[in-house]
Amino acid sequence: MGNSALKAHLETAQKTGVFQFTEKGLIEFPEDLQKLASNLRTVDVSENKIETLPPLIGKFLILKSLSLNNNKLTSLPEELGKLKKLEVLHVNGNRLTRLPQAVGQLSALKTLSLSGNQLREYPAQLSNLRHLDVLDLSRNKIQTVPDEICQLQAIELNLNQNQISQISTKIAQCPRLKVLRLEENCLELSKIPVCILSESQVSLLAVEGNLFEMKSIRDLEGYDKYTERFTATKKKFS
Repeated sequence: MGNSALKAHLETAQKTGVFQFTEKGLIEFPEDLQKLASNLRTVDVSENKIETLPPLIGKFLILKSLSLNNNKLTSLPEELGKLKKLEVLHVNGNRLTRLPQAVGQLSALKTLSLSGNQLREYPAQLSNLRHLDVLDLSRNKIQTVPDEICQLQAIELNLNQNQISQISTKIAQCPRLKVLRLEENCLELSKIPVCILSESQVSLLAVEGNLFEMKSIRDLEGYDKYTERFTATKKKFS
């Protein structure tokens, strides 16, 4: 990758507010990008070899969308929390083991994708995000869904392909949760909280590929109430 290619992309970004520089073998976040911090709305540096997101990311105050998919990031800086306009954050396919506390300050965030990382715990700070609609934590190493989940505002939560064997009953208190994906985990039937079926807003519960036969879920208390919600939602969209 030559400097001229980067320079051309920077010039385009200055005019459009969009910087897209994917699959270019970048090993570090382009420092020159900070010169455009005041007018960039979208940054996509996916499919590179970036190992560190520098603190200067905190200068991009009008940024709405940041994509860092398929790099080599092991952490994110606390300065990320300064991006109060950020609505979309994609960090799929990296090496994150934890999230900075400051992620909980991304007050405009609507979509957060962290699929294919090394997260071992549900990041409790995500419960501070009042406008979050979609949270993708699939393909990580999460083992437990803790009580803090009850504050989560998301409409859709994807926890497919983790190592989950325990789920807090408080998940049924999630105020907006409609879609809950728990496929290919380590759940026994007795570990599925029946309150998800009987008391929650969830109208699509995906639990294939766990430690029980799918048909046995029909015998759980509250399954009929869940079926009513599922059918009503289906009708609404058909």
